[in-house]
Amino acid sequence: MITVSEKAGEYIKALMEKEHHAPGTFVRVGVKGGGCSGLEYVMKFETTEEEGDQVFEDKGIKVVVQMKSLLYLYGTQLDYSDGLNGKGLYFNNPNATRTCSCGESFAV
Repeated sequence: MITVSEKAGEYIKALMEKEHHAPGTFVRVGVKGGGCSGLEYVMKFETTEEEGDQVFEDKGIKVVVQMKSLLYLYGTQLDYSDGLNGKGLYFNNPNATRTCSCGESFAV
């Protein structure tokens, strides 16, 4: 399961409205090889699901992930941090055993 915090949900809804995304647009999350810790997070807006996608909905946000990425992201929460030291949208991943200092790559 992948969840969305209240702040992240509000931010994503506002961003989708600001960027004029079509109805049915969802957030696709995943991982790919790279970064200084071995794996990098991927997040983008899409409108087409693929075979084998896993679909979660939380706080009114539809989150879609491929099964191979779900193995690394299960239990992750999309969160949002603002302010002076804010990160913006970020992944709070309980499976990560190591992360880089910028938080954009991780290892399990």
